[in-house]
Amino acid sequence: MKTSSPDPARQHLWRPYTQMKTTPAALPVVSAEGVRLRLADGRELIDGISSWWTVCHGYRHPHIIEAVKDQLDRVPHVMLGGLTHDPAERLAARLAALAPGDLNHVFFCESGSVSVEIAMKMAIQYWINQGIHGRTRFVAFRGGYHGDTIATMSVCDPDEGMHSLFAGSLPRQIIADLPVDADSRARFEALLDAQAGEIAGVMTEPLVQGAGGMKFHTPETLQAMREACDARGLPLIFDEIMTGFGRLGTLFAAEKAGVTPDIMTVSKALTGGTLPLAAAMASKTIFNAFWSDEASAALMHGPTYMGNPAACAAANASLDLFEREPRLQQVAAIERAFARLLPPARDIPGVVDVRWQGAIGVIEMSGLPAVESLKADFVEAGIWVRPFNNIIYLMPPFVICDSDLETLINTCLAVTRRWAGQHFAGV
Repeated sequence: MKTSSPDPARQHLWRPYTQMKTTPAALPVVSAEGVRLRLADGRELIDGISSWWTVCHGYRHPHIIEAVKDQLDRVPHVMLGGLTHDPAERLAARLAALAPGDLNHVFFCESGSVSVEIAMKMAIQYWINQGIHGRTRFVAFRGGYHGDTIATMSVCDPDEGMHSLFAGSLPRQIIADLPVDADSRARFEALLDAQAGEIAGVMTEPLVQGAGGMKFHTPETLQAMREACDARGLPLIFDEIMTGFGRLGTLFAAEKAGVTPDIMTVSKALTGGTLPLAAAMASKTIFNAFWSDEASAALMHGPTYMGNPAACAAANASLDLFEREPRLQQVAAIERAFARLLPPARDIPGVVDVRWQGAIGVIEMSGLPAVESLKADFVEAGIWVRPFNNIIYLMPPFVICDSDLETLINTCLAVTRRWAGQHFAGV
């Protein structure tokens, strides 16, 4: 059967997570300011998801823009192999001072997925550098998501996640249930003992499993992981790519949980949604395994754009804003608004749970039939919200004002209610 040719304007750009043949054309954005996206046709949308959770200070914050412009006038980029520059040195020192515990050694890269790969390489080589071989597998958790590269797909949820298509080609990791109670904790510890000689480390998203479905767990769950890892000398890795930089109400979720990992990855809001940058931060114990007279003990990784000066300038400016402006208080205000305005969603047909934490609000549905029509309805109502799996979620920029926040939440509920009335009649 013949099919029509694609729209010429859509032939070349291959978009993420998109069936290019059937998905409606993407909306062209011509400018952005604060919490608003302006489309080519003149419409404005309140961004309810911070451009995949990055734009914590809003779009085009003048302090970040000025810092990037100044850096572009000085040194847009220089390799970190054998050279260095002040923005990266200063950013590493600031991150080390802000991170919990002794996470004092910062390795930069360009994306969150790659920072997780680096964390995995750190953990594996940590053992190799001590003369211990065979520890190449990771314990990760059902409901988790850690990235799109081959290695990071292997530590995502193998059944519910978006990467099940690649199951046969991925490294085989050890996927466990989160240790949320006495029984699951016992199973988790038994698993660590049974496969002790294979395990390089334990990896988790602290307090919220993000792209796996915005699933929440308690500090006690992370404390159980820490205790189990400590008892066996295993590195604990926190993927803070989504939770880092204030999203849950503290600068890092590790602080809120009262647990310090051995390695922590950060990205997304690191530059305030301005330029790509990520990092894997390691403790003194991990770093000391690489501190040697032997060249072969060095960490075997080196991204071309590692520590890009313009990106580091943006990240330094973003950290300035966390110091100067009331970001964590703004997150607390968003959490209070969710607590006040989200509960009525519980009586919408098809809703199975409503939850919030920090600047994350979640409506969990029994399913999302006709999800493209729901997305289109949100746009028509003037908000940018992108449901996935079976959840509708809100993660607005921290700087959103009270009136825009109320508009965002109330519009989301009204649109969801109308849509659910059409697709969950009688439920």
